[in-house]
Amino acid sequence: MEFDVVVASPDVMSVVGRLGKILGTRGMMPNPKSGTVTPQVANAVKEIKAGKIDFRVEKTGIIHTGLGKMSFEENKIAENVFAFINTVIKLKPASAKGIYLKSISISSTMGPGIFLDTNISSYTN
Repeated sequence: MEFDVVVASPDVMSVVGRLGKILGTRGMMPNPKSGTVTPQVANAVKEIKAGKIDFRVEKTGIIHTGLGKMSFEENKIAENVFAFINTVIKLKPASAKGIYLKSISISSTMGPGIFLDTNISSYTN
């Protein structure tokens, strides 16, 4: 497969649903929550090409997401990491008390994690 994301309009989801065994195992099945099932397909494609990423938080508060690829330059990956951390900090709910980011670790898909400094001021511009 030579693509990373599948975007579909609601009226063709019955056709795309037949590909569930293939797309679902790769995590590529279109989903309304992630914005990949929408009547405005052109806007969704523009956002994805511009670098939109989606992430979900586990029950325990762990966030998993892709922030780059091996083909990216080092400074681009660093920019993505800083932008992502700043976004997470901005999304902090007002009801959350205490330390919000306890630890930050980045890794390749199957590599060991590298821990980053959790000092919030070091990630702001």
